[in-house]
Amino acid sequence: MAQAEDLVFSLKNGTSSVLTNFYASPVGVDQWEDDIFGRDTLAPGESMSITIADGRRTCEYDMRFEFEESSDLDTTEDTQNLCELGEYTIHE
Repeated sequence: MAQAEDLVFSLKNGTSSVLTNFYASPVGVDQWEDDIFGRDTLAPGESMSITIADGRRTCEYDMRFEFEESSDLDTTEDTQNLCELGEYTIHE
């Protein structure tokens, strides 16, 4: 049986606020999975390598980005094909 490949991409924070939480769930899943950052955060202008190793064979993911409380940025959601995405930059 073929192994499902981990999804790996680079996430860049293109905003002026600290990104505190990042969630990704396959399209069609009604709840968010665990915060991918754990205790990490992503400062403005920084990038982080993200690995989604959930064993699924899907490429389309809903993503949710939450910013620090002092930020004036609202929680942002987006849907992307993570299999084809080498890099993702979140903008304000």
